[in-house]
Amino acid sequence: MEKQPLAQLTKISSQVRRDILRMVHAVQSGHPGASLGCTEFFVALYFNQMKHDSNFNMNGNNEDLFFLSNGHISPVWYSVLARSGYFSAEELKTFRKLNSRLQGHPATEENLPGIRIASGSLGQGLSAAIGAAQVKKIDKDDRLVYVLMGDGEQQEGQVWEACMYAAHHKVDNLIATIDFNRQQIDGPTKEVMDLKDLRAKWEAFGWEVIETLKGNDMEAVLEGLEKAKSLTGKGKPVLILLHTEMGYGVDFMVGTHKWHGIAPSDEQLENALGQLEETLGDY
Repeated sequence: MEKQPLAQLTKISSQVRRDILRMVHAVQSGHPGASLGCTEFFVALYFNQMKHDSNFNMNGNNEDLFFLSNGHISPVWYSVLARSGYFSAEELKTFRKLNSRLQGHPATEENLPGIRIASGSLGQGLSAAIGAAQVKKIDKDDRLVYVLMGDGEQQEGQVWEACMYAAHHKVDNLIATIDFNRQQIDGPTKEVMDLKDLRAKWEAFGWEVIETLKGNDMEAVLEGLEKAKSLTGKGKPVLILLHTEMGYGVDFMVGTHKWHGIAPSDEQLENALGQLEETLGDY
């Protein structure tokens, strides 16, 4: 994948947001909020930062790997995979339909290019990414492994077992990211189960932690990912606390948990699409 410049990344992000909204609206099912909030991160990874091949190979030898732990934000991942050539954007029309490869949560049994594990049972993605990173070390493959988690997902015990394991075993070819939007399906994380000082917690477990305070600003996201890469190979796993706004890009969806798993109506879709430029062509 050829690295795309900042201006093009911004255009791709607009199209990806259109894809997310249209997919979820078409079946009145799915999770638009965090998908919209993580768009810059996914676009930065797949169109600028990662070394990857759309001629998909499950083993991913000599490639950077990405694992999605909070699998409910599949719309943003499917859009980015399609727009970066893993499969036709036309297939986005089948999202969450019977016999589709694009299930609500990503799965491997459909042989969808780009997907290496089934995800959606929260708390498991970090463990899978650690395993892949350790295999790369055994194989003397110097590429990196990335994983994205939700902040509400930090309430899962397995996350902290994996966190401790990675630091102890010096899994320093791993970059984990937390989508820190402070929202989960039942409300603000502070009200559901307060996460307190996440940075201090991860640092206490032995990780190198950086924060990207503007997680919906493409330039800031790129800078954060570059910084994270510069810290790999030094004996510690790396974590990015990515501060985002759930629903970013659509004025009536921003900053609320209410769009965590709710689809827009016809009128709301029209309103939302009116705020987002069609840049690559709708499917």
